[in-house]
Amino acid sequence: MKGTIFDLKRYAIHDGPGIRLNVFFKGCPLHCLWCHNPEGVAFKPELMLMPNRCARCGDCVRSCRYGALSQNGDGQVLVERSLCTLCGDCVEACQRQAIEIVGREVSVEDVLAEAEKEQVFFEQSGGGVTLTGGEPLAQPAFAEALIDSLRQKGFNVALDTSGYAEPDVFRRLTAKVDLVLFDLKLMDDARHKKYTGVSNRLILDNLKRLASSGKAIWVRFPLIPGVNDDEANLMAMADFLAGLKSVQQLNVLPYHKGGVEKFRRLGREKEFAVFEPPSEKRVQAVVDFFSQRGFQVKRGG
Repeated sequence: MKGTIFDLKRYAIHDGPGIRLNVFFKGCPLHCLWCHNPEGVAFKPELMLMPNRCARCGDCVRSCRYGALSQNGDGQVLVERSLCTLCGDCVEACQRQAIEIVGREVSVEDVLAEAEKEQVFFEQSGGGVTLTGGEPLAQPAFAEALIDSLRQKGFNVALDTSGYAEPDVFRRLTAKVDLVLFDLKLMDDARHKKYTGVSNRLILDNLKRLASSGKAIWVRFPLIPGVNDDEANLMAMADFLAGLKSVQQLNVLPYHKGGVEKFRRLGREKEFAVFEPPSEKRVQAVVDFFSQRGFQVKRGG
């Protein structure tokens, strides 16, 4: 069984308890305008340029058999993505690693081998493996096979999900993991469609069903000023979550601009938006808002 990922991150400490191995699945049915992992949205591999590393030598341009690469008057490399076949010739030609193909196919065995290297750190810290992305549930067969294999080896497994998946898939896979990290962004359906491209009805229904099963849940709330930090959204979220008894904690994740350079490198600036990060005062106010309503709140994580 194979799937497509865009990264394997060792020694992760923000996506579940302890030290973890994060498996970043490629492809997501949502298109959040603030996405900090834009390389995880498309389901296929993509060519990424790193202009800050580029020597502007032209080696990559000369290596391209399809005419997909060129240089402007300043020597900056440009990509005509409709011509690119992702053959990898330009990647091999570049001596400064200024071009890479984001996304690769891996097997369950590949990921298990990496997890086994980290086993001592998992045992000492109470960590394990987190399936994240992108959206792991958008590759359900691979995700399920990976979860099953990891659990058979005794690894703790967490699933980081938007909750946007067919109910049968969602129910089956979440039942098999130790912890669900559930991203909750906006309560109003129209605003959710505006900023993520999809309705939130399936997401909220899946979260309610998951909570009724008693599964351990950490809700993750990305805080984006002008998008979801208003009083109406915060009140609606607090009211909704108050009835979900298996939600163990609420993680407030302040927006940062880490994804901006990434979507520029992918040539996809027009697909995303740039927001201003929340002030320290605003983040603390939101943390206090939920804490005062009885939630176990953590900034980040």
